[in-house]
Amino acid sequence: MPFIHVELIEGRSEEQLTNMVKEITKVVSRNTGAPQENIHVIVNEMKKDRYAQGGQWKK
Repeated sequence: MPFIHVELIEGRSEEQLTNMVKEITKVVSRNTGAPQENIHVIVNEMKKDRYAQGGQWKK
């Protein structure tokens, strides 16, 4: 039962997120042999002002 965690900065449409989750599920199933119904994809969207790189906020 694979669990895949995806961290993204907010801003993608529902359609984009849905397509991403479907594609991730297919790829993981194909490469692990796990049935698609047993694959869990957890998407965490970060607020744009809550992400920093190199000590500087990304905005």
